Amino acid sequence: MFGRIKKEINAVFERDPAAKGVIEVLLCYPGLHAILLHRVAHKLYQKKFYVVARFLSQFSRFLTGIEIHPGAKIGEGLFIDHGSGVVIGETAEVGDNVTIYQGVTLGGTGKEKGKRHPTIGNNVVISSGAKVLGSFTVGDNVKIGAGSVVLKSVPSDCTVVGVPGRIVIRDGQKIDSAYVPDLRHDQLPDPIADMLSQMQDQIASMERKMRELEQQYCQRREKAEGAEG
Repeated sequence: MFGRIKKEINAVFERDPAAKGVIEVLLCYPGLHAILLHRVAHKLYQKKFYVVARFLSQFSRFLTGIEIHPGAKIGEGLFIDHGSGVVIGETAEVGDNVTIYQGVTLGGTGKEKGKRHPTIGNNVVISSGAKVLGSFTVGDNVKIGAGSVVLKSVPSDCTVVGVPGRIVIRDGQKIDSAYVPDLRHDQLPDPIADMLSQMQDQIASMERKMRELEQQYCQRREKAEGAEG
């Protein structure tokens, strides 16, 4: 138990430069509180103490503003930064070394029974306000941009942005298998902006060709008029 708590604390120091000391992290980080309380609630849920587990999860929500269903499976090294408004559903599965920012939802769709929430791989960064909805898998080393809505599976080593989420392969290359936290979720590709930029370039190219054709037409007309005169 103490080894796992140490790993959770180390995850905070690894990914939050504002963390100054262990006492501060233990007392002032709601993401850590929510994870530790979830560990207890999840054990109770597995032993079929459903009401007690749900009560503990709701108590955790009251304290931290983070709602993690006791049935959710959470890996090691999860870091929830700030955390207010984070919701993780009952059948969600979260891998190791995942970073989640405030306002993120790992939710389901419809009223179907069984697996209805996403499975998140290892070393994933889910930025502020992102929604991952449905029963599918998000691979390892994935970044999900702020405000994105992900509705289908995402392969490993990708970046997802937009509504609905669009996949952008990072330079066509896979990330190094040795995990180094990459938290620069403010520097993500924008496929819509790229498309608009391409359209502007095409319009500028067409305008240049139109001017060239007009010049050629005027030159031919002048030559024809000169010949007639």
